[in-house]
Amino acid sequence: MAKILIIEDEKILSEMYYDKFSQAGYEVFLAFDAQEGLSLAKKKKPDLVILDVLLPRENGISFLAKLRSEPKISSIPVIAFSNYDVPETRKEAEALGVKDYLIKTSYTPQELVEKVKSYLQL
Repeated sequence: MAKILIIEDEKILSEMYYDKFSQAGYEVFLAFDAQEGLSLAKKKKPDLVILDVLLPRENGISFLAKLRSEPKISSIPVIAFSNYDVPETRKEAEALGVKDYLIKTSYTPQELVEKVKSYLQL
């Protein structure tokens, strides 16, 4: 069973995605900020991270930089999933190796599940 870590500070969204991915057969872990996300990534070693870019205290870009600097977890694929669509931020995320930078409002929860499935089959 593939493991997915969702780092999303909006509790309602987190729970909705948790339910969708669980129903699709994934083991899902939730983190509500970058620090908690990094700790869970180290502990659970997920197959993929879905990362909100705008997080409290530290943003998603900071999380990505820290993730990439940790040898044991640096290769975990990350999908940035945010409504924050600023070209500079997108470039930073891409420079740090995100698989994709998706805009939340462009995807239904089911479409996100399908997108993740396609990444985990590669």
